[in-house]
Amino acid sequence: MATTTNKTEADIVLVGAGIMSATLGLLLKELQPDLTIEIYERLGSAATESSDAWNNAGTGHSAFCELNYTPQAKDGSVDISKAISICESFDNSRQFWSYLVEKGILKNPSHFIKSVPHMSFVWGDENISFLKKRYEAMQQSHFFKKMEYSENPTQIKEWAPLLMDGRKDGEKIAATHMSLGTDVNFGALTRSLFDDLKNREGVRLHFNADVTSIDRAADKSWDLEVDVDGNTTKVNGKFVFVGAGGGSLHLLQKADIPEIKGFGGFPVGGQWLRCTNPEIIKQHHAKVYGKAAVGAPPMSVPHLDTRSIDGEQALLFGPYAGFSTKFLKNGSYFDLFSSIKADNISSMLGVGMSNMDLTKYLITEVLKSQEAKVESLREFFPNAKSSDWKIEVAGQRVQVIKKDKDGKGILQFGTEVISTADGSLSGLLGASPGASTTVTIMLNLINRCFPEKAKSPEWQAKFKEMIPSYGTKLRDNAALTEEMTIKTSKVLGLDM
Repeated sequence: MATTTNKTEADIVLVGAGIMSATLGLLLKELQPDLTIEIYERLGSAATESSDAWNNAGTGHSAFCELNYTPQAKDGSVDISKAISICESFDNSRQFWSYLVEKGILKNPSHFIKSVPHMSFVWGDENISFLKKRYEAMQQSHFFKKMEYSENPTQIKEWAPLLMDGRKDGEKIAATHMSLGTDVNFGALTRSLFDDLKNREGVRLHFNADVTSIDRAADKSWDLEVDVDGNTTKVNGKFVFVGAGGGSLHLLQKADIPEIKGFGGFPVGGQWLRCTNPEIIKQHHAKVYGKAAVGAPPMSVPHLDTRSIDGEQALLFGPYAGFSTKFLKNGSYFDLFSSIKADNISSMLGVGMSNMDLTKYLITEVLKSQEAKVESLREFFPNAKSSDWKIEVAGQRVQVIKKDKDGKGILQFGTEVISTADGSLSGLLGASPGASTTVTIMLNLINRCFPEKAKSPEWQAKFKEMIPSYGTKLRDNAALTEEMTIKTSKVLGLDM
């Protein structure tokens, strides 16, 4: 029979032990060391879902190679505004990680981040025209001045030999190359952050602890019920952050806050092709991104991807999107159905009707055999052999569905932070490029939910210590950007 323990009280309650909670917890503890923090994770270890290396693309998303961050308008122009924003956000992450390395909180940066060039690769006249326009547009920002462009097969082969292995002579191709790119193992990073955080005074990390309810208390704080091995623990938090990946939507709905009304979620699964031939793996050292298929969600942009996981170099291709009604890789097939409420059913149905391309794409992907998946790989690596690759199940993502200004449902790619009007409860919905931009997302959350403290001289000084460019737009300051790039590269052991 389940039993109920006495209520635990904390200044901060973090739900989910992924990169978002780890980053927020450390930022808050650095800003105010006397805060008490309780962290609850439904699984048996940290970073098991979206933050895990095999579930996450691992690209330090800085917009160097991701073509979906630079859409082309009907007049042929390329909009790089989102790319600039993402690049600036990733720089904040680099600065914060460098601060943690210098303080000894992160012991060995090579354990979670390595230099890997970022490339975009396309074929065909139309795509080549787009890539060249993209390159020319990105040259207008100092963030991308070191980007190189080539249509020369010899040069492209030098950058990434597998791309040219077996390719027909005369095929029209083009690529861009950025040596400043990185590979990030967000699973390893998250676990390292929690290793420090859990040993700080006033912080407790609980595994196998499933938050089952969140309710407003009379004093406007929040009461949570947590199932731990069949026993119910009651927790009260002055501030609650729900960073539970695909599980965040359900918990925010249980909190019954007005800000979540109308929001829904569309789950997208995925698979990788993982290379098993060491001779092939060692020939490739780059993250090579192509153009997404019509209707494909952003996390399904195809890429031939050098990774460093558990101390070994790996080579992945994909991801191949799939459909499951689960909201988490370790979730329930009833997740999608239980998320449908009276306030969001119209927007969810509207999204279903207006995104037939996505539906068709997902059905096609689900039905693909391994050989069909390898055929897609051969567009990047023409001599790929099916026997050198195996299927690896990737993570589960839940794309945000929300109502637009006309009350219609729209499918939103990226992340969305939901916060109550008083800032006492906040949660994160959505997916890519979330992990890479975590520091920026959490800085914005802190300013929204702790506005008075965030404005204080003490917190402002600490922000500047942790992120030296804080308060300055790097996009408008080439000299400071270069200074931060040199410093963080040195501290993190990255190539310049």
